[in-house]
Amino acid sequence: MDNVRILLIEDNRLLQEGIAAMLDSVEGFGVIARSEDGDAIEQLKKLSTLPDIVLLDLGLEKMDSLDLMAIIQKEIPKCRIIAMEILAENVDIVEFVRAGGHGFILKNAPTSEWIRTIRAVASGEKVLPPAMTHSLFMQIALNTVEKVHALPKDAVRLTPRELEVVKLISEGLSNKEIAETLHIATYTVKSHVHNILEKLALSTRLQIAAYTHSRNS
Repeated sequence: MDNVRILLIEDNRLLQEGIAAMLDSVEGFGVIARSEDGDAIEQLKKLSTLPDIVLLDLGLEKMDSLDLMAIIQKEIPKCRIIAMEILAENVDIVEFVRAGGHGFILKNAPTSEWIRTIRAVASGEKVLPPAMTHSLFMQIALNTVEKVHALPKDAVRLTPRELEVVKLISEGLSNKEIAETLHIATYTVKSHVHNILEKLALSTRLQIAAYTHSRNS
């Protein structure tokens, strides 16, 4: 995409002006509207040309940012939303992704990172910084574990052998290493892992490990 039209929603006036000035200086970028909160919807209705990208401050004071995201997606479903935040630790990444977010940028990131993220998202990609990608996987795993905890104890019945496999997975062993440790065939280990995932309503080995650590904590 050569020309990227941007709606900037940031309630800190100084940051808003700084981000707008930075993006307007980039060839092919244009901030077509700015907003401090929920009045972004009113601005959208006045625009003759809709934005391709919405840069959304996740820490809005006057309105919940995820609620605003849902409204924006309803009004302009083809636009793509990039969240902005000062600290990655402040973000519930799973909630943001579930709400339909397409990308994330730290406000103190270098200009090159802003440009790369906006161009990538505008072209159809989903972008999270590497550190946040790891956090996303862990949050998904822990969320799944919480669902497992909600099941009645009788609903999860692992055999003694399956419990051994779960313990070794949590220690980071591969299927081959588990087979060698338990003196069984690798395909047998794969069968046990498949059964464990089904019984615990999980989908990955990472979630099995998270399940085990949460049970033991």
